[in-house]
This record gives sequence, C-alpha cells and structure tokens, in this order.
Amino acid sequence: MTFARPLLLLLLAALPLWWWWRRERLAKLAGAPMSDVRPALGPVERLWIARLPASLRSVCLGAWIIAAAGPRLGSARAELRSEGISIVLAVDISSSMLAEDFSPSNRLDVARRTATEFVRARVSDRIGLVAFAGQALTQVPITTDYEVLEEAIRQLRVGIVEDGTAIGTAIATSANRLRRTPGKSKVVILLTDGVNNKGIVDPRTAAQAAATFGIKIYTIAVGRQGEAPVPTGQGPLGLRYETLPVEIDEQLLGEIAQTTGGRYFRATDAASLSNIFREIDRLEKTPVQHLVYHRYDEAYRVPLSIGLLALALELVLAGTFAVRVP
Repeated sequence: MTFARPLLLLLLAALPLWWWWRRERLAKLAGAPMSDVRPALGPVERLWIARLPASLRSVCLGAWIIAAAGPRLGSARAELRSEGISIVLAVDISSSMLAEDFSPSNRLDVARRTATEFVRARVSDRIGLVAFAGQALTQVPITTDYEVLEEAIRQLRVGIVEDGTAIGTAIATSANRLRRTPGKSKVVILLTDGVNNKGIVDPRTAAQAAATFGIKIYTIAVGRQGEAPVPTGQGPLGLRYETLPVEIDEQLLGEIAQTTGGRYFRATDAASLSNIFREIDRLEKTPVQHLVYHRYDEAYRVPLSIGLLALALELVLAGTFAVRVP
C-alpha cells in the first residue's frame, strides 16, 4: 500500500497528545485522573462503557486522517521502449562469393550464417536485405519481422542476378530504402569480396549521396590475403575451381566508410567475420528507455467508512449508555 499524501500521516501523532491533554484536563476538573463520563446505568465495573465515546472519537479521527492521506493499492508495470535504428544488409552474391577460403564453408555460407546471428541479436531495429552482384535487388524491405528476414537470408543464392560486382548500385538501392525510414540512426552493412566492375552508379558518388541522408555505411571485405580457390565454370562433377588471386578494392571500401562516418573491416575467415558483426552490433546498439506504468486503486473508502461508523457509534453511546458530566 502507498499513500498519495503521506505527510498527512504525521497528524496521527497528535492523537496521543490529545489523550494526554484530555487526561490532564479531567484531572484538574475532578481532582483525579478519571473519565469525564459516568455510566448512566450499571455498576462501576462498567466504567469502560463510559470511555467508549472518546475511544471511538480517536478511531474516527485516525481513520479520517488515513483516508485523507490517500491510501491506494496497485502495482507497477515496466516496459522497455527504444526508438530502434534502421539497417540494410547489402550482401554480395556474385560467383566469387563461392570461393572456399573460409573452409569448411564458402564465403557466402559464412556470410549467411553470421548475418542471421546479427539479426537475432537485434531487438527493436528495422532491418532490410539487399542482394547484389551485377545488379542490386531488394529481397526484404525494411521490416521488424525477423523470421521473414532470416528466411530470406537463408535463401540467398549465387545466380539470382547477373554476375558481377555493382557496389555503387548496391549502395544506391540500400540508401533509397533507408532515406524515408523514421528515426535518426540509419545504417548500411555492405559485405563484398570483389572490385566494383558493374553498374552505372559510381560507388563514391553513391556514398556521398547516402551521407547527405545521414546514412552510415559499414563496409566488410571478405576473403583471405593472397590466393583462393574460386569457381570458374561448370565441370563434369559440378563447379570447377581454380586458385586465383584475391582482388578486393580495400581503398574504395575504406573511402566509402569514411565518407559516411562508418568503418571498414576485413574478414579473412569465419571467426573474424563473426567478430566484425559483433563489433558492429556493439557500435550500433540503441539506448533502451525503461518506462514504468503505475496502476492504483484508491482505498480511501475503507478508512472513511470506518471513521463514519465510529462517529455514529460515539453519538449513540454518548446519548444512551453513557452521559457526559459537565
């Protein structure tokens, strides 16, 4: 139980003072600390009846003081609320993402797994998915339906669009999805393993346009240093692999990140890619507000009723069983 006006409860301390003052006054009037009332009928043993009116008056005053203090019963309900941020995952699905230098999986498999883990770590953020190679396609618009998003990430495949690496187009498509979303924080996580060689949009120009909309871009280059087994065509038993140099335009990716206020990362294996996503998750955490709602039921009626009942009993007793001596 809580009280809306707890300071009023200090008035309860006046009741003992009233009893003391009353006793002193009666002592002066009667010459002894006796009650100012006598039983109308009955022996001296029923003197307690004569004292009931004063006792009931104390109960009445105490109950009314408690009622005036505003007793209330209730509970608190806490909610977590955060504005959330808007994120687009732009994932390269060009044929080079099948390179098997992230053994035992290829680059795309590891990217799918780590992207799914990243999505599961978010709480109230809006996330979309863009797949790109020679072109860029929005697989999932900005949403909070994480189940749909995870399924779309699992369905990413090489060959959905024309082969190639159109980094500028991927940035433009992602920024277009983000520019009208609510909230102040807007982020693109661009994951690629190649060099921009397709599309009509210059990556640097796209990055500058994204920056004007307040969009931050984190660029992730995936692939080991040196050489890696890369699919070069179909063979009689499936894809044919050749060991080729890993070509990643790290300078371009770094400039894109710097232009928009993001960061550039290089992932050379599955563990480092997971660490990069965890680092981005830490950097882009949204502050959470704790909102506490209180619901109260006013309980003043009970002490108010007790006070009225005590007052009524006092009036009845004072006029019947006990009489006041002047």
